[in-house]
Amino acid sequence: MRLTVFGATGGVGREVVRQALEAGHEVTAVVRDPARLGVPAHDRLRVAVVADLTDADALVPVLAGRDAVVSALGAASNRQARLSPVTGPAVQAVLSAMDRAGVSRLAAVSAAPVGPDVPSDGVVTRRVFLPLLRRALRDLYADLEVMEAELRASGAQWTVIRPPRLLNRPRTGAYRRVVGANVPRGRVIARGDVADALLASLTDPATARRAVGVAA
Repeated sequence: MRLTVFGATGGVGREVVRQALEAGHEVTAVVRDPARLGVPAHDRLRVAVVADLTDADALVPVLAGRDAVVSALGAASNRQARLSPVTGPAVQAVLSAMDRAGVSRLAAVSAAPVGPDVPSDGVVTRRVFLPLLRRALRDLYADLEVMEAELRASGAQWTVIRPPRLLNRPRTGAYRRVVGANVPRGRVIARGDVADALLASLTDPATARRAVGVAA
């Protein structure tokens, strides 16, 4: 496939780029600062510098001729999401540019707390831990909720991957996946496995226009 990856300099985004190249895909990595990509030069890797991810006109050239898009965008902190929401506005522009470029398939990373609670997780998790977490990171999750709403309202063939707490670890391939719900007792997952789930969803019709929970 010919892929465009947004958020390519983040922990999940770099893993997406690396794994996509290993799998033989052509990758356009969209970045603000090429020095932060941290992926060796490759004959199937193109680095595209875009200063403003909310400018749909600037995104059309990096999407033209692509088969699919991966968004690993996300605010670095709750404070950043409160002061300058990243994901929702950027994905809105990406969807507009995709439509103009004739690209329909997209996989995007969100977060497990944006999804519904799992009844089997128990009362303490559902009534104490998750409400506290959602309150502490309310601006970050609100940004992701805007992104998910934009996807649902679009005509794109999207998949949202909802992981729990991310660990700086490579792909294991030994993670759990639930289409349409969060993973029971899902507490953590390696960033490498989130990247694997994003890429795998692009060729899995069962995940089209669905949210997918993942966890170790």
